[in-house]
Amino acid sequence: MKLGKVVGTVVATQKTEALKGTKLLVVAECAPDGEPMESYTVAIDAVGAGVDEIVLVVAGSSARITTETRDCPVDATIIAIVDTIEADGTITYRKHAG
Repeated sequence: MKLGKVVGTVVATQKTEALKGTKLLVVAECAPDGEPMESYTVAIDAVGAGVDEIVLVVAGSSARITTETRDCPVDATIIAIVDTIEADGTITYRKHAG
């Protein structure tokens, strides 16, 4: 799994039947403090994430194990929205309420 920050959305009106009804999000890999890095990927959203949220992303065969992505041609899936990150005994990220 990797930490990522949702930085945008992708709209594709023409796509394979297996992907119809899915939400595609642009995710920047991020550091433990929630700051985005230079690496980006497009991921299927399996949990209702939104722009600016910190998420957990799985890739490869793990990306095809969720209910939403089973038997789909995907390489990255958002599987969780992060509430807090603690690194070296310090909370480095906390999701803002509301």
